[in-house]
Parts: sequence; C-alpha cells; structure tokens
Amino acid sequence: MITYKKAGVDVDAGDALIERIKKLSPAIGGFAGLFPFPVSGMQEPMLVGCTDGVGTKLKIAFLADKHDTVGIDLVAMNVNDLLCCGAKPLFFLDYFACGKLNVGVAEKVIKGIVNGCQQSSCVLLGGETAEMPGFYATGEYDLAGFAVGAVDKRRVIDGQRVRPGDIVFGLPSSGLHSNGYSLVRKLFSAKELQKRAKEFLTPTKIYVSDLWPIIEGEKPILKAIAHITGEGFIGNIPRVIPKGVQVRIQSGSWPIPELFLEIQKRAKLPDHEMFGTLNMGIGLVMVVAPEDAAAVEKQLSSVHRIGVIEEGSKGIRFS
Repeated sequence: MITYKKAGVDVDAGDALIERIKKLSPAIGGFAGLFPFPVSGMQEPMLVGCTDGVGTKLKIAFLADKHDTVGIDLVAMNVNDLLCCGAKPLFFLDYFACGKLNVGVAEKVIKGIVNGCQQSSCVLLGGETAEMPGFYATGEYDLAGFAVGAVDKRRVIDGQRVRPGDIVFGLPSSGLHSNGYSLVRKLFSAKELQKRAKEFLTPTKIYVSDLWPIIEGEKPILKAIAHITGEGFIGNIPRVIPKGVQVRIQSGSWPIPELFLEIQKRAKLPDHEMFGTLNMGIGLVMVVAPEDAAAVEKQLSSVHRIGVIEEGSKGIRFS
C-alpha cells in the first residue's frame, strides 16, 4: 500500500503545526479568516493589498540553520509597502512551502511572522502550508506573504502633491533588509556567511510604529513615501514622484553602514550600481513640504535629511 505519507506528504505533521500556530494566533484554523470592516475613524475606507517574499536571504537561513527572523522579513516587506500609500495594516497571511515539513523549523518561521505582525499592529489571519515532495531541496522552504490594509480615500499618499523645494528624508535601514542576497552569495563564501549569519540575517526594519503617528495626524504631512527594496534608490524613489520634478540626493548626508562599503569593494561596483541595487543604509524615503520638516525631525529622532525635490525630468540624481 502506497499512502500519501509514504509518497512524502505527512498530513499529521501539518496538523501538528496548525495546533502550534493556533497558540500563536487564535484567528487561524478555518478555511478562511474574517476581519471586521469598515475601519473605525475612516470616512471612506479603501482596502489596500500587496504581496512579497523574502528572496534568497532564505539561503543564508538554511546555511546557518537559523529560522526565527525570516518571518519578520516577510511581514516587513509587505507592511512597509502598505505604508507607502498611507494605509494602516489590518491583517496578514503567509504561504510556507517545503519538500518535507519540519514542524520545529516551520514553527520558528511562523513565530517570526507573529513577531512581525505584532510590530506592525496587524492580525495574522491565516496562511497555507504546502508540503511538496521532490519540489524543494532537503531542508529548504519558500515563503510568500500577503498583507491587506486600509486608507481613508481623502488621506491617500500618492506623491501628486510633491513640488520643487520639498524636503526628502530617509529613515535608516537595519541592514540589507531582504534585497541583494544573490549578489551577497556571490561575494562571500559559505564559511563567511555562516560566521556572520547574525549580521546577514538581521530582519528588515518595520516602520509602522515610527510612521503611523505622523500618517494619522490631523495634518497630512507626508506627500510621498518610497520603500527602498529591489533596485534601490534609483528604481524606487521615482515611482512616487510626479512628472516635472526630480529628486536630488545629497551624497554624504547619512552614514553608509560598513557592510555596504565592503560589498562595494568586493564587487568593484560604481556608486550608481550600488544605489540601483541596495538600500545603502536607508530603508524608507519620505517627501514633505519645507514648513513641515521640523515636525518630522521632532517625531523621528533617527531621520536624515538626504535631499530635495527640484524641477526637471522625473528621476533621481546625486550631488
């Protein structure tokens, strides 16, 4: 007799994982999750959705056998995107896929997801665990996440109010976040990655608690927000500014962490390539009017003034 378990899928392990997850997030367990709507305090709430993953950063988690932080990355990559249009994170769902389910490893990953949801004040509403024998290498898995938020239509942040003279601020990243790891794995040996696993697996900074008090303030201060992910400054900032203006980034206006300089040295990459690939120590960029700059600096002690908005063709330049 060839059972499903003999074919490589252990449904008992899956059930055991669900029971552990229920202790972490009681909303999980049914075929779907329910969330109350509309959102208190919003006149015309609009749902906002996004999806993302962790990428090849997972390879370092496998190498180091450290799985408790990549779930935070998964949540961060999604909820930080929600912030870019002024949305409040409401709930999160995850997709965990593997060849053979290791309940202990999966539980560590999901504990990280719960941690990330707590940091962003959203509910882990549900998820899917897929065991697919022969599809993934032994000991490996993949992650995807799906976040839903809400924004009052009149408070959507879309960059359309950006004007020449506006100030560009940057909030520090916690490291590489979840981008550039295919390059990193070309530049550092497996031994180096293992030795420095804590550094390379530092979870992506979640900016919800920092930014939400400003976003929900009486005055709509933030004109544009860009999450600096894949394609770095060059690929992400122009996405949130209108035609007829460009962003001038002032070189040296924030300290670039040593890890980025080490990567640049090993890869022999020019600055343009680095700023088009990595976050270079800035995880989130915001645009505000000059008269609101002092208020932002007062509320965000770690923020840096990194540039200004100028007339010109849409894009970014460095000075």
